[in-house]
Amino acid sequence: MTSSSKIDTWSATQYTKFEAERNRPIYDLLNRIPNTTIKTAADIGCGPGNSTALLKAKYPDADVTGIDSSADMIAAARKRFPDVNFEIADINHSETNDRFYVILANASLQWVPDHDLLFPSLLNKLTPGGSLAVQMPDNFDEPAHRLMREVAASGPWVEKLTDATNRIARQSPQWYYELLHSQVSNIDIWRTTYFHLLEGGAHSIVEWFKGTGLRPYLDALDKTEQKGFLADYESAVADAYPQLKSGAVLLHFHAYSL
Repeated sequence: MTSSSKIDTWSATQYTKFEAERNRPIYDLLNRIPNTTIKTAADIGCGPGNSTALLKAKYPDADVTGIDSSADMIAAARKRFPDVNFEIADINHSETNDRFYVILANASLQWVPDHDLLFPSLLNKLTPGGSLAVQMPDNFDEPAHRLMREVAASGPWVEKLTDATNRIARQSPQWYYELLHSQVSNIDIWRTTYFHLLEGGAHSIVEWFKGTGLRPYLDALDKTEQKGFLADYESAVADAYPQLKSGAVLLHFHAYSL
């Protein structure tokens, strides 16, 4: 979920290019939620609504709300899923007093700082016996992310991208367990590796990350600089991810959930 204090540069069209692949962790996360009957649910950082639609499909009788701070994402979600409620809001400044049986946060909280405050706050928005279901990508050590940092540090855009390389610190599963275990009746943490088969070679990996991890880099550059950055990045990615005989590539995507 992006901060409402920043210019909205998130593109629903770009994000949904790989919707089938992006939905795989959502299915896994939803299948682990123990609640069988609920009245209300929230999908925070809902993006273009694909996760909200899956949440609604699991609980068709529930009042489900999708929340995101990106106007473009919410507009796309409302257009695609007119029967679901979507709201523009920033999770860091939400003043709602609503309580939910389920709160889903798929691939969104890694963009939000201060998890030591955020996670207990989310627990306080649950009804007794409610579930907080979170999935966060865990790929900073993968070549695709390492190469972003290397390209950012090796071109004429170095000064512009200083802040872009300073990402929110990644916490360990142990850290989340220590933070939360005394506040909940049960906590389940797991890590999954997905192998996404992407057609189109290195270019498809670039397109994947243009909707997510590359955003902080591209947002800081003008159009000419973006073109140069993406060309250098795609060249580096082509060396790190060899094509299969079919011309496709396998993107390793790690996620941990709780």
